[in-house]
Formats: sequence, C-alpha cells, structure tokens
Amino acid sequence: MKKALLAAALMSAGVIAHAQSSVTLYGRVDAGIEYMTGIPNAAGGGSSSRFRAESGDWGTSLWGLKGVEDLGGGNQAVFKLENGFNLMNGQLQSSLFNRWATVGLSNANYGTLTMGRMLYIANGVWDFDPFGQSSWSSASLVRGRNWPQSSNNIAYQSPKWNGFDIYGQYALSNATNWNGNNANGQGREAGLQLTYTNSLFQVRGIYDEIRDPANGQLNGTVAAGGNPANTGAYNYSREYTAAVNVFLGQFKLQGAYQAIRTSGINAQVAGVPSTLDHEWGGVTWQATPAAAAIAAVYHVNGNNGAGNATIYTIGGTYNLSKRTLLDIQIATVRNSKNANFSLEANGVGNADNPLPGHSQSGVYAGIQHSF
Repeated sequence: MKKALLAAALMSAGVIAHAQSSVTLYGRVDAGIEYMTGIPNAAGGGSSSRFRAESGDWGTSLWGLKGVEDLGGGNQAVFKLENGFNLMNGQLQSSLFNRWATVGLSNANYGTLTMGRMLYIANGVWDFDPFGQSSWSSASLVRGRNWPQSSNNIAYQSPKWNGFDIYGQYALSNATNWNGNNANGQGREAGLQLTYTNSLFQVRGIYDEIRDPANGQLNGTVAAGGNPANTGAYNYSREYTAAVNVFLGQFKLQGAYQAIRTSGINAQVAGVPSTLDHEWGGVTWQATPAAAAIAAVYHVNGNNGAGNATIYTIGGTYNLSKRTLLDIQIATVRNSKNANFSLEANGVGNADNPLPGHSQSGVYAGIQHSF
C-alpha cells in the first residue's frame, strides 16, 4: 500500500513539474501582390514598373519556439528562437535563428534578463508606427537604420512601475577593442528605452548607438573609393527617438521624431549624410471590430546634399478572424532634387531606388495569418 501511495505521489509530482514548463511553437505567414512604379529601367535613363509576388510587406514571415520553466520562488528560465523567411520561395533570411536566439531568467518583481541574438532596441519604434513597420513605413527613409538585429547582446526588461517600464540592451563587440576593431564582426551596440503608458496615451524615449566594427567609431564610414552605398548616418551612428500614441476611442494617433547623428564622416562624399532628421505622424480608425483604416506621412531630411523625401500612404486591414487578416497599402514617395529614397528600406546604391529627384509609387494587397 505504501509503495502504491509513493508511486502515485511521484507521478503527481511529475505532472505538476510538467505543467510548470512549456514550449510554444508560433509564427506568422504573410504574402501578397505588389505593384510598384518609378524603378529605373535597364538603360538607367528612365523608369519602369513591375508586379511581383511578395512575402513580408505587411509583416515579416517568421516562425519560432519560446519556452518557460518554473524554477520556484517566482523565478523562471526563458528562451526564444525565431527565424524570418520568404514565404514565396521558402528560403530562410540568413542563419537559422536570425531574429531571436536568447536564453535568460525572469521574475515578476525584478524583471527579465536575457542573452544572445535579438532584434535591436531601435525596433522599439514599431508600435508607434501607424503601419507597424511594414515594408513602406518608418524604416524606409532611414534605409533600415531602425530595424536591424543584434548579436552578442545582453538585455534587461523591467516590470511596470506605476505605468513606467525600462528596457536596455548592451551588445559586446567580442574584439580586443571594447568598441570593436574587427571589420568582419560587429561593433559595440547599446541602447536604453523608457516607456510610460496609461489609458489615454503612451510615450517612449529611446537612445541607441551602432558602432563601426572596424574601429568602434560612430563615423558613418564611407567605403574605400568613395562608394557611398549603405553608408553615412544610416549605418554607424547615434539615434535619439521620442514617440507617442494617443488613444481616443476608435481612433489612435501616432507620431515620432528621430535625430540620427554621427561623429563626423571620415571621408566626406556628396550625398552621404552625417545627420538625419526623421519624423512621422498618422492615424488609425478602428471603424468596426474587424475593419481598420490607416493614414500616415513620413519625412526625412539629410545634410551634405542628401536631400529630403516624404512618403504619403493610406491603407487598412480587415480581420477575417482573430488570427487572419487581409491588408492593403497604397503609397508614394516624393524626393527632392538630389534624393533617391525608395518606398522600401533600400541602401543608397540599390537598383530599385528611383532616379534622383524622381518619385516612386506602389500598392500592396495581401493576407496574413498568425499561429
């Protein structure tokens, strides 16, 4: 009898321990059709247009695993593994877990500490962006400066205190120079985010910096030979962000300002900015529980002849269920004389960028399912 009771107790303990640990498979699949004008033709002297099937215009297609184990005393072990992929051809974006590969400890009273690879803290603007960092939104006019991933990272997320919470990241260069001196590696990256939330509004401030892996500087390095592709303030720089959400019943107003600064470009090249001023504003109207309409304007101004550009865009979503939605976005980017910003977050030398001073327009319609 005692042996039977002991066996039952052990089995019960095993069930309890199992119930306190979990692993969740999750993901998002996004696909649609995109039409875009203002793409330079093969001769380079005019513009053409194209249709294409596209994955991830409304939101990156991704899948991942996340888990938690109860350690007792209010403590938990947590992990997250996440990869982005192209739904149209099934290819991974890069490494297996290119977006998240973290493990850490969490406590409801003291916060969460994680280590590994993660989305960089500059991505914290996404929930202040009316289009949620779709392909044609807040990353476009800074050429992807605010949506990279970061390796060698240590992050801390605080609990909420009277509406306030703090999030910080510190990514090591893994080089003999603290700030980085390995051109094939990653320079030191760091950032701090402070958020206040109540029922009427939410405000967030972010400071972050991305350093040149070759020398650890914030110099917006210009490549050898003066090639400005993917350089200037778009790369190795400091970024100061102030953002706000205002909740007014069916309406949500959103806006942000970003100042992006370098310590001075080491080889000044015309058209490569050492500073950028980036701002946007927009509104979402939740017309029904299922249908939402969105409108936004994004603007950037760069020094040193980089010019300025403005994106005007409207769109919306219709939820077929809690996990499946239809989406549409119509947008145009207007460039000043010397600017060649695309609707997409392209580098300076990308072949899809419009000709300097020309506009680019597009429409995207798709479907997205989350699981």
